[in-house]
Amino acid sequence: MVKDANGVELNAGDSVSVIKDLKVKGASATLKRGTTIKNIRLTGKDTEIEARVDKFGTIILKTEFLKKV
Repeated sequence: MVKDANGVELNAGDSVSVIKDLKVKGASATLKRGTTIKNIRLTGKDTEIEARVDKFGTIILKTEFLKKV
């Protein structure tokens, strides 16, 4: 079961919001707090999701920095 920072269960296709500015490895830009990410995909790990983000492409994000919208 995959949960966000508030303990809410996440499912494939959900939308999430970033709760903290995140530096992205390999990119010169920062993923800003409040950015909404739509249509997430679940990975094999309970603490990670995969998402496509504008300007960054497909990235893996830790669920501790996300909240369900």
